[in-house]
Amino acid sequence: MKSPITGKEMTLKRENVSLTFRKEEFTIYSHFFNCNESGEQFTSTEIDELNLIQVHNQYRDKHNLPFPIEIKEIRKKYDLSASKMAEILGFGTNSYRNYENGEVPSNSNGRLIQMVSDPRKFRDVVDLCDTLALDETSNLMTKINDLIYDLKKNVFSIKMEDYLLGSRLPDSLSGYVKPNFFKLTEMVKYFAERLEPWKTVLNKLLFYSDFLAYRANCYSMSGVRYRAIKMGPVPNNYNSIYEFMSNKNLIDITNIAFSENVFGFRFSKAENVDFNSKIFSQLELDILEKVSSSFMKMNTSQVIEFSHNEKAWIENQSEKKLIDYRYAFAIDQI
Repeated sequence: MKSPITGKEMTLKRENVSLTFRKEEFTIYSHFFNCNESGEQFTSTEIDELNLIQVHNQYRDKHNLPFPIEIKEIRKKYDLSASKMAEILGFGTNSYRNYENGEVPSNSNGRLIQMVSDPRKFRDVVDLCDTLALDETSNLMTKINDLIYDLKKNVFSIKMEDYLLGSRLPDSLSGYVKPNFFKLTEMVKYFAERLEPWKTVLNKLLFYSDFLAYRANCYSMSGVRYRAIKMGPVPNNYNSIYEFMSNKNLIDITNIAFSENVFGFRFSKAENVDFNSKIFSQLELDILEKVSSSFMKMNTSQVIEFSHNEKAWIENQSEKKLIDYRYAFAIDQI
């Protein structure tokens, strides 16, 4: 961004500041452009939004309110439009759509949205709605009853994908996104097809992809939690995750021996299993390409050393702690 005073390019800077939202204070990494000659600070619409999303995410996390993607998924589960969902819940016409687009719901509305994620409770709410036509009510009740039947049928089953990633609600350790095994698998497939990386390198490729996505828009790509270990940042529970993907024939993992006691695991594309780009935004695809290009010519030792320069690793590795996604704003090597 060029300075409106000098016409020269300005430097993007970040600093910790406190902002107030709904009478509560939150500390964020405030982004701004600094005019080096005049010392004046400027922002853009995009920068203002990035700062505001940080505040909103912390508020949602603190008060256990649903995030936009959760709000959208709840509506889609019932095959309803945003306006129809708002009507059933007794919101203003555009309220539900605004919540999906990032507006933070009131605490009461947020908890109502979370409550109706359970089809049994949503059925009670629909029963109280007197504005739906008879055919609308009938069709919706059929959908709800089908979901309740599926819920009862699977009450004792635990999806292995949820077990491996953890099915907890979004928080600062997941990049404010619910863990998404399907999306993580596509990220692994992307790098396996283009780079055929060793396991240690793949761990870093995923880390940088998720954290750069968070740096760009305050949300991670996959919702995966990362831990700082001796070899650098890694997806939590990564060995079991990769083994599961391999057993499902989603990727190929080759065990290559270098000597009697030294071997490594190399990832490559599985036969007839292609990368699905449609589930990623253009921003996410650009980040995957950027990460791929940045590490393409590095060997494993160089990638490890590169990751060891990150504050995210330095401040967490001694205790092997999970890494807060706020460290994404300290990444400046890529």
